[in-house]
Order: sequence, then structure tokens, then C-alpha cells
Amino acid sequence: MDNISAPSRSQGRYFPDAVWQRKTPAAAGIDATRLRAAIDHAIAAEMKNPRDLALNHYQTFGREPFGYAIGPIKERGDQTGLVVHKGQIVAEWGEPERVDMTHSITKCMLTSVVGIAIDRGLIRSVDDTVREYVPPIQIYQPTPDGNKSDRMGGSDLLYLFETPHNRTITWNHMLRQVSDWEGTLWGKPDWADRPSANAAEWGTRPRHKPGTAYQYNDVRTNALALSALNVWRRPLPQVLKENVLDPIGASNTWRWFGYENSWIVLDGLPVQSVTGGGHWGGGLFINAYDMARFGYLALNRGRWKDHQLISEQWFEKALTPTSVEPDYGFMNFYVNKDRRFMPSAPASAFGLQGNGTNFVYVDPENDLVAVLRWIDRPQIDGFVNRLLEAVHAS
Repeated sequence: MDNISAPSRSQGRYFPDAVWQRKTPAAAGIDATRLRAAIDHAIAAEMKNPRDLALNHYQTFGREPFGYAIGPIKERGDQTGLVVHKGQIVAEWGEPERVDMTHSITKCMLTSVVGIAIDRGLIRSVDDTVREYVPPIQIYQPTPDGNKSDRMGGSDLLYLFETPHNRTITWNHMLRQVSDWEGTLWGKPDWADRPSANAAEWGTRPRHKPGTAYQYNDVRTNALALSALNVWRRPLPQVLKENVLDPIGASNTWRWFGYENSWIVLDGLPVQSVTGGGHWGGGLFINAYDMARFGYLALNRGRWKDHQLISEQWFEKALTPTSVEPDYGFMNFYVNKDRRFMPSAPASAFGLQGNGTNFVYVDPENDLVAVLRWIDRPQIDGFVNRLLEAVHAS
């Protein structure tokens, strides 16, 4: 990707090496008292849900149909965060080195590996139908139950995009969560994720034409992850490590998990398809420093030092609002064009967001990246307001 011209905002910039540089707020021109107020606000706004995330799961998503966990879940740490200004850390609190679940910020990593596939021509266009790229899939079952006669009349293969509705779905639809993909994957029917209150319509309602209705849905996200796996023909954590997280200097402690049953046979080998979040466990487990590095990569539109890791054009698409959900770009980039998502932030700012709440605030106008872990979601804008007061006080 080095042949893509660098955005001018990356020229002459500081990018952290393996060890972050740190500045005091005063040296960075930031009001230390106001910055402390922002941090105190975040700490006071810690989520009240149980820190035992397995217990929390069964109090929330686990109460849905087929809601049992099938991926790893771990207890979370303290309310945690850090602030990066012009690539240097000016504040940190909590346990930024702790590896924790990041839930749907995982979707940003999935979007990135799809973006690199587009950049490299593995996918010709985001507007191509996904069906063109996904063959019949063999599920890995080393010890299948019963015998062949028990499965007569059923398919030996998984077809993700062969219903009349699914055949019309594009990569763009999947990335924006406007596909209304129908089916069951890894034992989870699409309707079982955040199901309608009207149980009579589960599995029977008419499908929305792709692109006309937004619905946040992790079954469909996992279908996108499985599709991307079949395009790359390599485990997606390897793709992410080699093409994104290693080049930006991330630690070696992050992990991207799938489910206990999300295994396929690919080119003669068993390969696990990863998840796009922690809805039933799994997803990206990562520390706050590595989250901040990815946020700084996004701030610089995919450029890190002298290398364009993901094209600037891809980030422009990811940050283009979805027509039927203007606060949402590609998963899981939340945009602020109309300043509805974060009223206190500039329209050019955006956020990477996952349950917990895990949040990465990215503000190119003020050259800021902030990581917030385990904060009450409605309190994010209050933190941003206080942070910007600190930056603008001098």
C-alpha cells in the first residue's frame, strides 16, 4: 500500500514507536485543571453493570432467544482511559495495560480487513454482491453426531447468500448494517439478536430491501466476518496483525476470538471464523494503548509514518453517513456530521464504539484521540465537552 500518496496532515507528524512519548498537559498547551475535571467525570460515570461480564451477559443479551454464550467472556477491569494529543500521551488513568473485551469496536477491525481486501483488489467494489465472492462452505465437524443417514435431505454445505433476498446484498449493505440478511449462523438465527417484541413475526416478517432499513445485528456481522475469511483464505486475526496492528506498534497481547462452533474447513485445514463483537462472547480482547494506536491510525486516515496501511479513500467511505442511519458509517464508525451523536464535538470528529461502553474518540480538528473504557454511554459527550474545554483554555 506504500504507493498511495500520504495525506498532507501526516507529513512531519509524530507517530509513536514501541514506547509512547508522554507530555505533561502544560507542555502540550492543555489546561491541567480542566483536563483533570474531564478525567474525574469519566471515572464518576463508570458503568454500574456487573464487572463479571458473564453474569452481565445473562442479565442482558443472554435473555434473548438462543442467547447462551458460545465464545470466551472475561471479567472487566477498572474504569480506564487515556488522552493522546498530537500522538503523545497527556493523560492516562485506570488500567490501560489490561487486556479486556472491547465488544463491538471489534467491528472496526472487521471493516479494516474488508477495506484492505478492497484496496488490494481481492474485492473489486464495495457495491459488488457478496454472493460473487463466497463459495459453499464446509463446516468443520471433527466428530459429527449420528451418521449420514440421519442427515439425509439436508445440505452438507453452508450457503450464506443463496436465498432470493440474500443474493441481492452487497458488501456496502453488510458494512452499514442495512442488509437485512436472513439465515442462521453458528446456531443463532438472525431474528434472535435483539428480537422484536412481537414474537409472532420472528422469522416470518417480510424482508426489507437491502439499503432501506438499518438494524444493528451481530448475526449479520458474523456473516460478514465469515465472508471476509473466504475472500482472504486466511484467518482474519493474522490479516489484522500483519497489515494493521504490527505496523502501528501494537503490543502482542491482543487476541481476536471466534466461537467454540465457528470453525470451517478452508483449503483442507480447520480455520476459526472470528466474531464482530462480544454479543455471545468472543471478539477483540485488547488494551487501551493498542486501542489508542488504532484511533490514531484512523485520525491519520490509514497512514502510519511513511506507510499507507489502509487507503484514505476507504476511511472516507467508512466515515460517510448511512442514508437511513445518519450517525453510522461503516461498522463501527459513528459519525458526527450533524453533531447529533456528540453535540460538544466538531462535526469532523467521530467515535469507535462498543458495548461496555468501550469508546475511542477521534478528533482530527483538535489532533486528539481519547480512549474510554467502561463509561456510561450518555456521559461520553460530557467527557468530550470537558476535554475540549481543557484543550481550548490556553
